Amino acid sequence: MYDEQQRPDHGPLSGFTVGVTAARRADELGALLQRRGATVVHAPALRIVPLADDGELLTATKELVDNAPDVVVATTAIGFRGWVEAADGWGLGEELLARLRGVELLARGPKVKGAVRAQGLTEEWSPSSESMAEVLDRLLEEGVDGRRIAVQLHGEPLPGFVESLRAAGAEIVLVPVYRWMPPEDIAPVDRLLDATLTRGLDALTFTSAPAAASLLSRAEERGVRAELLAALHHDVLPACVGPVTALPLQALGIDTVQPERFRLGPLVQLLCRELPGRARALPVAGHHVEIRGHAVLVDGALRPVPPAGMSLLRALARRPGWVVARSELLRALPGSGRDEHAVETAMARLRTALGAPRLIQTVVKRGYRLALDPAADAKYADA
Repeated sequence: MYDEQQRPDHGPLSGFTVGVTAARRADELGALLQRRGATVVHAPALRIVPLADDGELLTATKELVDNAPDVVVATTAIGFRGWVEAADGWGLGEELLARLRGVELLARGPKVKGAVRAQGLTEEWSPSSESMAEVLDRLLEEGVDGRRIAVQLHGEPLPGFVESLRAAGAEIVLVPVYRWMPPEDIAPVDRLLDATLTRGLDALTFTSAPAAASLLSRAEERGVRAELLAALHHDVLPACVGPVTALPLQALGIDTVQPERFRLGPLVQLLCRELPGRARALPVAGHHVEIRGHAVLVDGALRPVPPAGMSLLRALARRPGWVVARSELLRALPGSGRDEHAVETAMARLRTALGAPRLIQTVVKRGYRLALDPAADAKYADA
């Protein structure tokens, strides 16, 4: 009997295509996915614009140097480093660091903590969850009435966080170190959207809420937001690095998957479980067949299949063992016309790609069927 453990010749994501929307650390995420066999389609849904020359950041920095806050909340490592580097460029670096040594410094997570310590500073506290909600809870428990709190923004405003502190009596100084902007070249984003709409992707990853919001905004501009939401609802798995990232999607009723630890590694591990678990596995003609995004595992061997062949195979697999008419298979072919000969051509290529021609039987004058094993017929009789 076939034992998948005996054939480790493919990665857990082999045969799947994963979209990456990240602007930052996209290479790292892409490498992690490819190492596990995935085909990666990358299109940064936004770009990071540093504000080192921005008057708003300079004004906030001078204000904090001249009038020390009670608390400083550092939200991202890249943002905190960028703030200190910008202050150095203005000749205010040492004064800023001196101020930060004398205040209650909160760091959201270990990476931010590392950036803080790299500047010779020591954070007073950092949440284990890396959650801004936990930072907010701590501040409100301490009491913020009359206190001056500086918040380093991480590319977008934090309305719920800031408004809660203000409602509790705090004075807030916003420190906008960088902003998220739409990408200068929108063509890759459009290609990623098209791949999602045509179900050319099996999963779409998000590592920031602005990236999710930016993709949704672009879909709205193109008039395809409803189609995008339908794809994410039913066919393309939306995977977010954490709950904050998922908010723009969840606000529109899109369920997402998220790792327990909000890191790229756990996000990839989650996909390694989720995508194979969603693949259709069938016993066909004495073989174990697993239908993935753009490839098929036949007894554990990875068989890449052309898009037309995958369309035919999916149509057959919807009713395994049943005869599917040529006319129906023709409708399943992408960009097909009216000539049923196109079905025969695509079917021949599919059989060649699968390496086991007997998986698909020709039923004369009727169509084609997957040669489902007899023992499985009852299970799929009402499919």
